[in-house]
Amino acid sequence: MEEIDRQIMALLADDGRMSFTDLAKQTGLSVSAVHQRVRRLQKRGVIRGFTAQLDNQQIGLPLTAFVSIKPIDPAAPDDAPDRLTHLEAIEACHSVAGDESYILKVRVASPNELEDLLQKIRAAANVATRTTVVLSTPWEGRRPAL
Repeated sequence: MEEIDRQIMALLADDGRMSFTDLAKQTGLSVSAVHQRVRRLQKRGVIRGFTAQLDNQQIGLPLTAFVSIKPIDPAAPDDAPDRLTHLEAIEACHSVAGDESYILKVRVASPNELEDLLQKIRAAANVATRTTVVLSTPWEGRRPAL
């Protein structure tokens, strides 16, 4: 990957709403060249989209937790991610090495909602859970080192 593409990706990772004009100024390219490179990065799947970063406190989801899951029956099919996609409180599902099969990142409004969500996870995927509640998040969502 070319260095100029890495620079464009870093700029967009810091500010996904940066205009092509501002990208061009920052990179020294023409607006049309920047537009073409961004489009090519999107077509290749390097840039998958642009999203808004929400303040979870302000939208009523102040409680973040990590829920480790492992199947109750180790011989059962490994389909927990498919069984859990309907639960919108699950923000991310990571397949992991170790005792657990997956770690889920969840956001809910209260401890009671977390308890309800854990029951839904256990029932939907037939798994045992281990939960770690986040007390504070000094930082999150750092862009990768490009």
